[in-house]
Amino acid sequence: MANPTQPNVGFTPSNPDRQGQNPDKGPIPPPLSFAAAPRFPPPKLQLHQDQASPQPAKTPSPNLVSPANGVTTGSPVPHLSTPPGPPVFSSPVRPAAVPFRTSPASPQPLAFSSSSSLPTSSSPQYSNGAFDLQSQVSDSIADHAPVGESSFVLFSAHKVLKQKKQANVPSLGFGALVSPGREVSTGPQVIQRDPHRCQSCGGYANIYCNILLGSGQWQCVICRKLNGSGGEYVAASKEDLHRFPELSSPMVDYVQTGNKRPGFVPVSDSRMSAPVVLVIDECLDEPHLHHFQSSLHAFVDSLPPTTRLGIVLYGRTVSVYDFSEESIASADVLPGDKSPSEDSLKALIYGTGIYLSPMHASLPVAHSIFSSLRAYKLNIPEASRDRCLGTAVEVALAIIQGPSDLSRGVVKRSGGNSRVIVCAGGPNTYGPGSVPHSFSHPNYPYMEKTALKWMENLGREAHRQNTVVDILCAGTCPVRVPILHPLAKASGGVFILHDDFGEAFGVNLQRASARSAGSHGLLELRTSDDILITQVVGPGEESHVDTHETFKNDTALYIQMLSVEETQCFSISMETKGDIKSDFVFFQFTIQYSNVYQADVSRVITVRLPTVDSVSGYLESVQDEVAAVLIAKRTLLRAKNQSDAIDMRATIDERIKDIALKFGSQLPKSKLHCFPKELSLLPEILFHLRRGSLLGSIIGHEDERSVLRNLFLNASFDLSLRMVAPRCLMHREGGTFEELPAYDLAMQSDTAVVLDQGTDVFIWLGAELGADEGKSAAALAACRTLAEELTEFRFPAPRILAFKEGSSQARYFVSRLIPAHKDPPYEQEARFPQLRTLTQEARTKLKSSFVHFDDPSFCEWMRSLKVVPPQPR
Repeated sequence: MANPTQPNVGFTPSNPDRQGQNPDKGPIPPPLSFAAAPRFPPPKLQLHQDQASPQPAKTPSPNLVSPANGVTTGSPVPHLSTPPGPPVFSSPVRPAAVPFRTSPASPQPLAFSSSSSLPTSSSPQYSNGAFDLQSQVSDSIADHAPVGESSFVLFSAHKVLKQKKQANVPSLGFGALVSPGREVSTGPQVIQRDPHRCQSCGGYANIYCNILLGSGQWQCVICRKLNGSGGEYVAASKEDLHRFPELSSPMVDYVQTGNKRPGFVPVSDSRMSAPVVLVIDECLDEPHLHHFQSSLHAFVDSLPPTTRLGIVLYGRTVSVYDFSEESIASADVLPGDKSPSEDSLKALIYGTGIYLSPMHASLPVAHSIFSSLRAYKLNIPEASRDRCLGTAVEVALAIIQGPSDLSRGVVKRSGGNSRVIVCAGGPNTYGPGSVPHSFSHPNYPYMEKTALKWMENLGREAHRQNTVVDILCAGTCPVRVPILHPLAKASGGVFILHDDFGEAFGVNLQRASARSAGSHGLLELRTSDDILITQVVGPGEESHVDTHETFKNDTALYIQMLSVEETQCFSISMETKGDIKSDFVFFQFTIQYSNVYQADVSRVITVRLPTVDSVSGYLESVQDEVAAVLIAKRTLLRAKNQSDAIDMRATIDERIKDIALKFGSQLPKSKLHCFPKELSLLPEILFHLRRGSLLGSIIGHEDERSVLRNLFLNASFDLSLRMVAPRCLMHREGGTFEELPAYDLAMQSDTAVVLDQGTDVFIWLGAELGADEGKSAAALAACRTLAEELTEFRFPAPRILAFKEGSSQARYFVSRLIPAHKDPPYEQEARFPQLRTLTQEARTKLKSSFVHFDDPSFCEWMRSLKVVPPQPR
């Protein structure tokens, strides 16, 4: 996730093949991916990523940019620089480096959509001198691959343009969203043996490999080298190979348990061996404390009986609660002004106290602890109260680590990740990692810099111990997000702001603890040699894995994942290195991690996309929503503050103009360009991005904008799409809902409307509907039920706010809708067909209800760019 006070650091791999190309035209640097990550040496990026089956026709998603900051030189050492200004999308792009960025959220990409058809049986023609298997086997067995959906990978297009100049238009771009930790209801094919891997590049045998049936040799789709299988793939016919899951499914899990993992515990409750420690701010005022206690009581009631819980309070001191007494809430207290010494931790942990206890044994004690919390009594402003948050987290990590390994510095390997959940109501102002109460402190800049580094190091130590630190803040006191955020980010956790400690806070507390997380995650990205990875955005950092002794030509990009969770997603941008001659390009994603059952999993996903010469054929395969999310993540990566956000709005304008220029058509006798009709959804989604909460001025406080940006950069496809372009649903008679474009024309006084923007869900009740108490109550109940169903498993859980037309809070709703009321009637009906069902009187009344303001409509904005908007499909 992006830290608003720190520059993002990325790496730019040097590519000798590209040094001589267009020396007079500078590259457009891609934004960095992993924010505040260490400097990375250039990865070897000659292999490429994998995705699922091509889809000839555009498949609507059910729910559903600029390159990196670097200067490419002849040296393999990356050169870092500050983010460039808005790019101009006119010059050809040269291959860029792979930058990185970190953030957490919940991914749900599709590798194969329901309408996709896997490639036919024709094998790719190899022309590089590698083995030609065409005469020895009829083809690969990919023609028998099942057609279905995968929630792990989504590509921005299901075809790849062969011509480099057309394929590498940076304003549109090409890439994929990868969700490594996503669970699937059906589950991939599971294999309990070692995989067959290419001895040259390290690629995995897969459904698209050509196989010599007589000898069992297989050809790697990444480097096209021939490999043996120890006779395992010897078969009389292709059909006989179907018994191997890796040769019949594009996604498989290799799982190692038993002797290779002695700690394997096949327990039914995956959270049994991973404790949860609550770190609680005890400096809260009475109104906040009352809501907080209610949320805490509900939280412990929701925990499975086997979950081990610890409770730590912090203020000026740190109180660690002891569960050894069944009916008494007692605590050991440590000073908060400095990190706990080894002797004090030994005295604590080797003593008689029990600091982690299963809920079935300690639920009454936990309730008594929460009931005993008292409001802050001293007459000191909230922002100035002493809070030793850093020391409290250090103590929480120590009690999770436990006595057996404390002295030896050995990290135990528990099932999945343990969790520390910090519940904060104000800034960290006391002890290590703290900053002064006042910004006017003469030494504040230095102390802030020191605190940032200390918090990041603490987060890294938590990650080393397989512990994720989530920080949930609430209340009206500024918590100084830039100081606390590195702790959550470096450990693989999330940072969430709440208005209060009420409903949304309580739900997030429960969902944070319930997220099952793997550990020791490593993501390998391989692509066929026509494709170059230019940028990675997501919750990780480049990992330097030395595989050269095993695979001498391994040029995969390795990414260390800070944790492996369903709520995470990586955004990967790619380019073609040159004109593509082959009929297909291949991508392979390998996710290695230890799951919550302490089994080692290697998930391999292989994708084959067809290549095309036709620009219109390519545009038809573009998935507008996926492409828009990829563009939005590249754009948000560079919007570290409000000033940057304004620059990024200008970038979106340039992007729209360039796409129209490169892929659209020019009107006769006019300077206007028509936006390509195949991309009809894309400009509207980008218009939402431009004026919404991520880049617009809807949110006033920089802390809130920073948290949203960081969350978005790691968010899943579904959550990312909602955060960019809200979903609008109008209530109908009988409790049904109609989905409509998110335009202000939905604000009809006799209706109720639900607007889902990912982190917030708004319910708007029209004035006429509100006047009828019975109808209003029924509509509100139906809308709230819908909102809860839409967000039942979403993390973070959104606020659900309801208000009536004309109220001051209604501005939350209005500001997120595209103002279309100024457009002429024919354009309104074309883009908002529901208007045709209204009577003339109702339309007149609707028109008169709007107040004039200067914000342009979507059509006005497009025309201001000298671009004719595409007709909606």
